[in-house]
Amino acid sequence: MIEPKDRIIFALDVPSLDQASHYAKLLAPHIGMFKVGLELFAAEGPSVVKEVLNAGNRVFLDLKLHDIPKTVERAMSVLAGLGVSLATVHTTGGPDMLKAAVEGAQGKLGVLGVTVLTSEGGNPQTISDRVLLRAETAKEAGCAGVVCSGLEAAKVRQAVGEDFFIVTPGIRMADDNSKDDQKRVVTPGLAVRSGASHIVVGRPIRDAADPVQAAKAMALDIEKAG
Repeated sequence: MIEPKDRIIFALDVPSLDQASHYAKLLAPHIGMFKVGLELFAAEGPSVVKEVLNAGNRVFLDLKLHDIPKTVERAMSVLAGLGVSLATVHTTGGPDMLKAAVEGAQGKLGVLGVTVLTSEGGNPQTISDRVLLRAETAKEAGCAGVVCSGLEAAKVRQAVGEDFFIVTPGIRMADDNSKDDQKRVVTPGLAVRSGASHIVVGRPIRDAADPVQAAKAMALDIEKAG
């Protein structure tokens, strides 16, 4: 059974190693993993991964690789050597690219296929169908899981079974009325109740007056969801 706090992945969407280190130390006891995205990795490179790992934390490297299969395989092999737990690729790269990513990971990390970005709008039924198809493709290719909105998590879980990561961004508490680039959002509890194994949270924790209390509130919302 996964502890509620261990389902939370905090997005280190900050521009510098110093800021990343600050949040890694502050939030380590209250979440399960830290996400290093494109901005921070471009600015600091592998050093930020080492910084988070050295603090005793796990890393989810979210670079959304998308290239020809051989290039993705080689890149994933390099990432596997960094000690990260999870890394992302775009499912739109197709089955061969996804299989190549899994080969490159060499069993050292879990490959997650990004289905549809939570910033995308459009017809909900069309999006849902695309997410489901891409999730099934990712599983058949050997990926450890997918990234999808909580709005599609239940349908994906039903299709892929239990032994599969479903990582859900676009998380907001019920009383959060902030406006940002996330269009398809759900609460932490609803995401997990719908089938998400993990949630990715950035601004709602980072921009809170008390980030630790915000993380605890998210864990409590997950716990209440059962």
